[in-house]
Amino acid sequence: MLVKTSIKERICYVEMQNAEHFNCLSETMCHELTDAIRSGYEKECVGIVLKAQCSKGVWSAGHDIRELPQGGDDPLAYDVPMERLLRCVQETPIPVIACVTGTVWGGACDLCLSCDMIVSTDTATFAITPAKIGIPYNASGIMHFINQLGINKAREMFFLATPITAQDALNVGLINRVAKAEDLDQMLEEQFLTPLRRNSIMSISAIKRQFRALSKAANLIPSETFEHINAYRTKVYKGTDYLEGIRSFLEKRAPVYKGKASDLDD
Repeated sequence: MLVKTSIKERICYVEMQNAEHFNCLSETMCHELTDAIRSGYEKECVGIVLKAQCSKGVWSAGHDIRELPQGGDDPLAYDVPMERLLRCVQETPIPVIACVTGTVWGGACDLCLSCDMIVSTDTATFAITPAKIGIPYNASGIMHFINQLGINKAREMFFLATPITAQDALNVGLINRVAKAEDLDQMLEEQFLTPLRRNSIMSISAIKRQFRALSKAANLIPSETFEHINAYRTKVYKGTDYLEGIRSFLEKRAPVYKGKASDLDD
């Protein structure tokens, strides 16, 4: 089992425990996280806390690069396990809180943003890194970052693929609270879980559902726009840079990208 689940005082704690592989979001990890989150709701908890056992300061390294398709398939298609996990977190009718104690990379950053609230240690960092691997991120994921951070900060994180600090993440609204490592659990309990337990979960659940519905309604985009987006993305994941990004990662060397921006021109 890659995920440990426990329930205490109506809170479901879901902990990734594959620190040896930096809690990569493999298919198995995504399936287990999805099942654990759904179970917490079905057992009538009032909230879910997502945690991780860390190795070398990594909370989660994001996508398991070894599992990315190399035969021309979309790595972020609607029905892949990680996309299903993100939707599960967003649509679970009770609050999901990410408790971050290390560095967060790639898809794990999107996982944190999919949670309703994020608390972290003051040494945590957050990076969204598809450009390092040559992955064309999907429209729903990019829109998620734009909605959370604003378009300029989202551009910075996607274009540069470099980590931002916990304090920077706090300033731009990516996370809710920052604490020293020794104070994080107490802060989480006193400032988040205790108030959550004493409020009406029925009211909170209705409000969460409204947040989800209204955020989707606010981003209605013409169908032809999605057709253009998918055309660009297809050229990337069927191109040589995408394969080079995966192979260089697996071979533990720097990638040599040869693609040009003009390759995306119609």
